[in-house]
This record gives sequence, C-alpha cells and structure tokens, in this order.
Amino acid sequence: MKFWKKLRWILVVVFLGSIGIAATSLTTEYFEISKNLEIFATLYKELNTYYVDDIDPNEFMQEGIDAMLLSLDPYTNFYSEAEIENYRFETTGKYGGIGSLIKQDEDFIVISEPYEGYPADKSGLIAGDKIFAVDGNLVKGKTSEEVSKFLKGEPGTSISVEILRPQLDGSDKAMVLEITREEVKVNNVPFYGLVENDIAYIKLSNFTQQAGKEVEDAFKELKNEHPNLKGLVLDLRGNPGGLLHEAVNITNVFIDKGELVVFTKGKVEEWDKDFKTINEPLDTELPLVVLTNRGSASASEIVSGAVQDLDRGVVVGQKTFGKGLVQTTRKLTYNTQLKVTTAKYYIPSGRCIQAINYAEKDEDGAVKRIPDSLKVEFQTRNGRVVYDGGGIDPDVATEVEYLSDVSVSLSRKDLIFDYATIYKLNNPDLRDGIDFRVNDTEYADFVAWVQDKDYEYSTESESMLAEFKEVAEEEEYFDAIEAEFKALESKIYSDKKNDLIKQSDEIKRLLENEIVTRYFYRKGAIQNSFVYDVEVAKAVELIQNPNEYKKLLSVQ
Repeated sequence: MKFWKKLRWILVVVFLGSIGIAATSLTTEYFEISKNLEIFATLYKELNTYYVDDIDPNEFMQEGIDAMLLSLDPYTNFYSEAEIENYRFETTGKYGGIGSLIKQDEDFIVISEPYEGYPADKSGLIAGDKIFAVDGNLVKGKTSEEVSKFLKGEPGTSISVEILRPQLDGSDKAMVLEITREEVKVNNVPFYGLVENDIAYIKLSNFTQQAGKEVEDAFKELKNEHPNLKGLVLDLRGNPGGLLHEAVNITNVFIDKGELVVFTKGKVEEWDKDFKTINEPLDTELPLVVLTNRGSASASEIVSGAVQDLDRGVVVGQKTFGKGLVQTTRKLTYNTQLKVTTAKYYIPSGRCIQAINYAEKDEDGAVKRIPDSLKVEFQTRNGRVVYDGGGIDPDVATEVEYLSDVSVSLSRKDLIFDYATIYKLNNPDLRDGIDFRVNDTEYADFVAWVQDKDYEYSTESESMLAEFKEVAEEEEYFDAIEAEFKALESKIYSDKKNDLIKQSDEIKRLLENEIVTRYFYRKGAIQNSFVYDVEVAKAVELIQNPNEYKKLLSVQ
C-alpha cells in the first residue's frame, strides 16, 4: 500500500515539475490535475491486482495514451521506443532497409514498387512478387507493418528474402534473394523536367529534410539546360506537408530575401515566431503556377499560400486541406517522444488557414469545420481578396475528377495491379516507352482476362433502388410496383455489364500508369500522365498566355 501511495505522489511531483508549477502555488486547475493523476494510479493498481487475466503494461498504457490523445487533434501523437524509426522516416525521409513499397494482398505481402537504384531493385525484386519468408521466418498471414519490421534494419546488414513470383501459366515460382540493406532516402522531388516546350515542371511529394535543396537543385538544372524557360509548374497535389523550415526554403527559391513567409502563434510565447527568407532567390520573375488539391496540406499550404499572398504566382486546382497547425517534438523518458501541436501558423496576409476547430465538438463528439459565415477577408500584396479558415482557395479552380464505380472496384481488388504484372511478364520491353498507351486490342485482352475475376461493386443507382424498395415495403406499396421494380433492376444490371466499355478511357489511363511504373518507376508514371492531366494543361495554358496570367494577379 505504501508503494502505491508513493507512486501516486511521485507521478504528481514529476508532472507538476515538468510544467514548472510549484506545489505551494497549486490553483484549482492543478489540484484537478493532481487529483486525476492519483485516480489514474489507483485505477491502474486495482486493475493490475484484480483483473482476471494478466495485463501487458506496454500495450495497456499505449491504449490509454492513444485514447487520451484522440480527444485532441489527430496530429498530436505519442511514439514509443519501437516507433521512433517510423518517426525518423517522417521527418528525414531516411530509413535502413531494402527500399520498396509493400502492400497487403489477402494472406501475402506483395512488392508494390521497388525504389529505383536501391537494394530491392538491384537484387531483382519486382512489383508483384509475394514475400513468403524473411531470414527463414514465414511471413504469410502477417500484416504489412509486421513484415516491414523484418525488412528494415541497419545499413550494411544482409537478409534472405524468399519470394513467390507469378508466372504466365498462373503458377508461382519460388526464388530466394540475398539483399544487403542500405540507408534509403526517399526523394522529395521524384521527377522534374519539361512538361511542354520551354515550360518546366517539378513534382514535390514531401517536405522532409533537404526538400528545399532538392527543389533548388532541380530548378537550377532546368534553368541551365533550358535558358529560355517560359514558366514553371510546381506540383504540390497530394503532398501532406512536413517540416516548416523546408516550406520556407522552397518559397525562398522564388521570393526575395527578407520576406515573411509564415509566422506562428501558440499558448506558450516561445512558439510565437516569424519565419523569413534568408537567401537570395533563384528567380522572382518567371511565371509560376502552383498545383494543389484536397491532399495538399500543412507545408504545402504554406508554400502555395505564401506564393498567393505575395502575388508571386497563380494557384491552380482544388481547395487545399486546411491544416494550419504546427507540431513540435518533445523528448520523453525511456527514448519515447511526443509530437504535440504547439501553435497555429499564419501566412503573409495574416490569415490562418486551419479548417477545423478541434476544441469545439458537437453532441456526438464530431469536430466542426469553420463555417463560411465566420471566415475573415484578407488581402494579398496586390490587394486581391483572400480568406482564412479553410485552406487555400485556388485562383483557378478545376473540377475534382472522381473515378467511376467500376474503376474503383478494379483498383481496390488489385486487378489493375495484377494485370500490369502479367503485361510485364509478356512484354519484357515496353513498346512506346514513357509515352505508352493501351490500344484497343490490348484493352480487349484486359476485358477478357477480367471476366472471371471478382470485381463486384454497387452503383449509386443500385443503392438508391435498394433504399426505395425498403421504404416501399414499409409503406406497403411494393407489391403494386414489384414488376416495374424488377424490370428497372434488370435494366440497371444489364447496363452495368457494359461499364468496362463505357469507362474504357478511364480504365485505360489506370492501366497505362500502372504498366509504365513497372518499367520506368514513379517518375515515368508522372510523365505518362501529362497527356490527360487537367491541372497541368491549365497551368501550361496560363503560362502560354501572359496577359491572362497577369490579370489573375491583379485586382479586378
């Protein structure tokens, strides 16, 4: 009993000491903290003593911590000692391993894309290979997270990976590959080049360490190789963000030295900081178009928002995610860490683009988005009107392209992926290279191949019809319309069978992208998509029409 009493007060003293509160000056708030810590300690003691089964302290406490942090925002996270490697990858883009994306496919973990030039690629692993065992440990039935731990390790160490490689006759060929791990660095810029004559393009996927240098180096090379550049397209679509200072470094490539890019405000005064450009820019005049979508968040919004606020370029695409929260890492005991939201960030016009107020929740516990009625008007440097409270609104909006039901089903069931595996087996070399297009004959082969595969899906029409039937039965009208209902149901089913033909252009694009990835990796897939990329086409159009570009940056 004395031990538990002592433990309770040690927890209280440690907690209060860590936040700089003297025990002699406890307020009501801190009394509540100490009271609840004491309740927590006694609760744990009673559970540990009397619960019918043994309790794993690590798992039990992890559950408690996760549940506690879940009541805050989704960006405040605890990292156990075992998870520190994952956190390091989030911030640096580096890890020790074989260098490959993997995914779950029923009971197997499958190689989905080896990184070009890294151990998986050099050893001969290809997309579609099923991992059967690692160093003699069978991994069938394990999750991708579990298998990932087997594959990662200290650079220079070797592992034996047993795989099953699909064959044209439908069988799997067992192979064993010896792979030496390396430090893997996933590039922030997977591709840069020309998207059109004298119009440059840079794809930025993340904001880990060195992101600014990668963008700067790519832009330098493009300018040196193409001295008559007419403009640059900076693609931030699907970029979830990352390190704040890298967002400042990237903005600095296009913005004068000494310009305010972002400032932060938090509860603790030390987090109130201004972040300005500190280097001379590479170019402040070349027309710049930034591409965004719903997946562009955090640091992506700093860059696109600063470019917009300073009227340095035009934003094209869809409204960004709206994450205006800053996280700071705090070291805890036993090599654990806490990533905690410490401030909100504000871009040059003074607006905060955070879209959700996590402090306010409705009766069901759901968070609330900031309503349009509460959004505040701000102005860019040229006097253009912009708003806070919900992400970056593009200067030129494009429609969100949603995949059809059949395309979603084919992708989710991995049938697009599996067919690309078969295509590569049949065609060691790609006939058209990066510009490859699926012709009608090849698409007919795909349609024939997929006929006996499971890709069942429910259309919106079918869902609405099922709801209608349910209501009609409840109101006792269904018997009178049953014949008409079944006829309509049959008509939808019959027409649905033609979805593979109706959506052939869309499905061809998915096939082309997956197939090109097998030969030219991710950078090839990016280039292959240019021909049907609506946002890229709009960016090119703006750069080729200087008057329209300038008009968008001026007050109307």
